[in-house]
Amino acid sequence: MGRVTIGLYNSYDSRNFREAHRRVLARAGALALAFDQNLAVFGFPFPEGLSTPREMAEWVAETTSIGEDGLYLRQLSSSGRFHSFPFPGKGFPPQLGEAVLTTSHPYPGKSVDVDELVAALTGGRSICLIFGLGPRGVPRSIHEIVRGHLEITDFDMSLETCTAMGAVSAVIAHGVRASPRSSRQ
Repeated sequence: MGRVTIGLYNSYDSRNFREAHRRVLARAGALALAFDQNLAVFGFPFPEGLSTPREMAEWVAETTSIGEDGLYLRQLSSSGRFHSFPFPGKGFPPQLGEAVLTTSHPYPGKSVDVDELVAALTGGRSICLIFGLGPRGVPRSIHEIVRGHLEITDFDMSLETCTAMGAVSAVIAHGVRASPRSSRQ
């Protein structure tokens, strides 16, 4: 069975840790834990004095009520399933699996559907679902370097990041559990 990683691409200021960063980490940590997924952040700033994902998870847990007061992000981190990477240059880290951009406007020829992703996962391939954080989403260069684009609504509707994360994570987890090839039934 492959692994799903929720990948958060920071489109906000990369020098300053903002409230939006803290909130999305707490929410994404809860989703990742609930659906047996990992969490990776790209280009995220660290609050002053912190340098590791575990330290960031502890700090977020002390400053939020989201996700059982940050407990879920803390659990995810302590099990080694929360990672931080710089902005990708020519591609995303291969250890996370194939990068798939979640977008309301897939490029022609790059569109993938949930069934394809479920088949890949149940066939043993891992996938990193890239979500843009911020009003600008991800830059065009990211649209180009990923091999697949996932549009979850079937209506080309743009969803707020946390709404999209919840919808995509749940639909994929349900698809994997329902798959005849899944050992998680």
